Amino acid sequence: MKPPTIRDVAERAGVSKSLVSLVLRGSEQVRPEKRQAVLTAVEELGYRPNAAARSLSERRTRTVGVLLNDMRNPWFVDLLDGLHARLYDSGLHVLLADGHLNRRLGEDLTHTFTELRVDGLVAVGTLQDPGVLRTAADRVPTVVAGTREPDLPAVDIVANDDELGARLATEHLIGLGHRHIAHIAGQGAIGELRRRSFEATMREHGLAGSAVVEQGDFTEEGGYRATVRLLSRPQRPTAVFAVNDVTCVGALSAAEETGLVVPRDLSLVGYDNTYLSQLRHLWLTTVDNAGHDVGRRAAQYLLDRIADPGRPARVDLATPSLEVRGSTAPPPGLSPPPS
Repeated sequence: MKPPTIRDVAERAGVSKSLVSLVLRGSEQVRPEKRQAVLTAVEELGYRPNAAARSLSERRTRTVGVLLNDMRNPWFVDLLDGLHARLYDSGLHVLLADGHLNRRLGEDLTHTFTELRVDGLVAVGTLQDPGVLRTAADRVPTVVAGTREPDLPAVDIVANDDELGARLATEHLIGLGHRHIAHIAGQGAIGELRRRSFEATMREHGLAGSAVVEQGDFTEEGGYRATVRLLSRPQRPTAVFAVNDVTCVGALSAAEETGLVVPRDLSLVGYDNTYLSQLRHLWLTTVDNAGHDVGRRAAQYLLDRIADPGRPARVDLATPSLEVRGSTAPPPGLSPPPS
């Protein structure tokens, strides 16, 4: 039995094929009774639109390519949720690729998306080679989400205000009475912004001499190794601000292996407010960098750029907040500050 066609729907509803097409595209130029007749016919016949044919007629594929830096980063889950929800509401489908699976494929993945004629491209997180987006952005509307690079003329950037977030984390520890505070830094523009803000905040409070930065790499292993180095210093820090939650989990493991109790002996602050920080066993104080909101905004910026490819590029920063949980307390020997 042949599947029903748009002609069958039109005959069942008693309307023209062009009116059926208008209804299927969600046009508001159709009278309610005609729209209902078409929808009823579609349901009765079990008609399913031919996506390939529709793409040819509209010169659109109704797909968006999303290139992730590393799918293992749990913060991307919230960002993707916000991104996908907004795109889905607009009738767009997402094609997802993970650049971490093969760093050599970074350029090929953007090329693949353009060959598939996606309607838009979203790059999530710091790519190994940010320059690969330049060629893609010349061919397809492109938005960068969750990072501040690359800075290209026709590419919108939607990210978290990392400088404010790092300031919130650092001032929280200072407010608890900590003076010997260390920061486990990350790489790329995000790592640089958070590190610079930590150092600036410590300097503004007259604590530049006791501020320590140890390099990490956004991973649990990197956080573990950096904390081992920090705890072996002659002047051990009483608090550590980690560049992200995954790094903070590594710091927690190193502290516990050393025999320290968190937060009695060492306070820890993460960044991202991922599900990891909310696990009861960890219960990390962390910076909520509004991942869902960043994803939703990135989707809207992409929709705007698809509608108007020539519009000026914009940078939109979501406002972070601090989530105080169980991994921070005053330093040993200091009473809690008055509430």
